[in-house]
Amino acid sequence: MPRAWRTTLIGVVLAWVGCSGVSADQPAAGAKLAAAGLQEDCRVMRAAYEALHPGLFRYNTREQLDANWESLRLQLGEDRTLAEVYVAFSQFLATLKCGHSYCNFFNQPKSVSDALFMGANRVPFHFRWLDGRMIVTRNRSSEPGLRAGVEVRSINGVTVKAIFERMMSVARADGGNDAKRARSIEVTGMDRYEAFDIFFPMFFPMSGSSIEVVIAAGGEGDSGEVSVSVGALTYEQRIEPMKELGAKVQGDESVWDWSVLSAGAACLRMPGWALFNSTWDWRIWLNARFDELVKEGTPNLVIDLRGNEGGLGCGDVIVARLIEKDLQSPRPRRAVRYRRVPESLGRYLDTWDDSFRDWSTETTPIATPRLVERGGQEYFRLTKFDDNSEGDVIVPVGPRYAGRVFVLVDASCSSATFEFAQTAKQSGLATVVGETTGGNQRGINGGAFFFLRLPNSKIEMDVPLIATFGEGDAPDAGIEPDLAVRPSVADIARGIDAEREYVRALIRDTQK
Repeated sequence: MPRAWRTTLIGVVLAWVGCSGVSADQPAAGAKLAAAGLQEDCRVMRAAYEALHPGLFRYNTREQLDANWESLRLQLGEDRTLAEVYVAFSQFLATLKCGHSYCNFFNQPKSVSDALFMGANRVPFHFRWLDGRMIVTRNRSSEPGLRAGVEVRSINGVTVKAIFERMMSVARADGGNDAKRARSIEVTGMDRYEAFDIFFPMFFPMSGSSIEVVIAAGGEGDSGEVSVSVGALTYEQRIEPMKELGAKVQGDESVWDWSVLSAGAACLRMPGWALFNSTWDWRIWLNARFDELVKEGTPNLVIDLRGNEGGLGCGDVIVARLIEKDLQSPRPRRAVRYRRVPESLGRYLDTWDDSFRDWSTETTPIATPRLVERGGQEYFRLTKFDDNSEGDVIVPVGPRYAGRVFVLVDASCSSATFEFAQTAKQSGLATVVGETTGGNQRGINGGAFFFLRLPNSKIEMDVPLIATFGEGDAPDAGIEPDLAVRPSVADIARGIDAEREYVRALIRDTQK
C-alpha cells in the first residue's frame, strides 16, 4: 500500500460533502426527534461499527464497550433535539479513542449543518489552551482588552475549567494523546468548521448575540479580573480570515510559503497537505525549491508543519531529496475487520470507492493483532495495497540537499505529518523541534472510510476501515521532538514565534 494511501485521507473525507444519497428531510433544530427513531439509529450505528471498525478494542475491553453502548442507548431513550443527539453520538465516539471516528462536520447533510453549525454564536477571538488555560491569540472583536496573551477566565458565567472539561468529552485523538485533544478544541481561524465553534453553543446555549467574557485584569499571575461584553461572530465572519487559503487549495496556486528565515536559512511553511482537490502541481513546485537550495548552497532549511493534520504523502517527496540511498521503512501491521459488507448495512454507507464493500478476494485471515486480542474478534490481512511486503521504499530523487533540516511540529501533526516526523527522527535526516505530535505510536485507524448516514437523525459519522499497529510495546503517545519548545503566554502576548526563534538561535550559534 503506497504511503500516500496509508495516511488518513482527510482531504478525501472532507471532499465528500453533499454526496449523501440519504434524504435531507430534517426537523428544525429545536424540534424533538422521536425516541423510537433514535433507537433505530443506535442499532444501525452499533451494527456498522462492530462489523467494520478495526480498532474498537485497541483501547477498550468488550465489557467497557458494551457498557458505553448501553449508556448511549439509554441516553437516547427519550425524544431529543438534534443538538442533543449530535452531542450524544460525539461523546460516545470519543470513547473509542480513535482520531478518525467522529460525526464529521464537513460531511453532514445540509439540513444538519444548517441547523447546528450556522448560528451567530462564535466567540470573537482565537485562542490556545496552555495547561488548561484559555489564552487569546487573536482578537476579532472591537474590545481592546481581548488582546493576544490575555487569559480568559469565564464565558457567559461558565468557568474555563468547566468549558475545557466538557469540550474534552467530544475531542478526538488516538489513544491517550490528550495534547492532540486539547489542540483539536482550540480556535485557530484555519478551518471552515472548528470543534469549539460547533460544540460550545450546544453545551452552553446562548440567549442572544452578546457574550460576557471575564478576562485577567493584568499580566501573568494577576488574580484580578475584568468583565467585557462582546458580540458573537457569525459563521461567515469566522471564516473570513481563511477564505483566501481555501481558494488557493481549490486552485492552481501555491498553498505553501517559501521565505528566508535568517541569513543562510530558508523556511518552508506547510499548513496543510490535504491537496486532493487542488490543481496545483505541488510536486514540481517542491522539487524546484530543493533545486534552488542545492544550487545556492543554503546551509539550513526549516520545514514548519505546525497545524498540519496531514493528507497526501508530501513528506515522501521531501525525504527523497534528503537521502543518498534508498530508505526502507518497516511496514506497520495492518488489519481489517471484514471481507464483505453485510447486506443489511449497505444502504447506510457511502464512500468514494465502492471496492471497499467487497474485499473477499483481497483478504486473508490472520492471527488477531496483539493490541486488540481483548476484543476476541477475527481479523484479516488486506493484500490489495501490498506493493512491498517488506516495507515502503523511498528512492533518492534529483540532486541531494545536504544541509541541516529542522522540522517544526505540534500536536496537530497526526497522520501523514506524524509519519513524516517519525521518519525524520528515526532516520536522523532532520532535527524535530516543538511539541509532541498527535497520532499514536501504537498505530491509527484510517486509510479507507465509509460514511455512515443514520436513517432518522440523518447525522453522518466516519468509519475508518484499516488499522495499523506499531511494533513491539509501542508507547501510547505521539512522537517526542528532539528539541522540545513550547510557546509561553509572554511569547503569545509579544507576538513571538517561539519555535522559529529557537531554531534561529541554533543557526546563529553554529555560524559564529
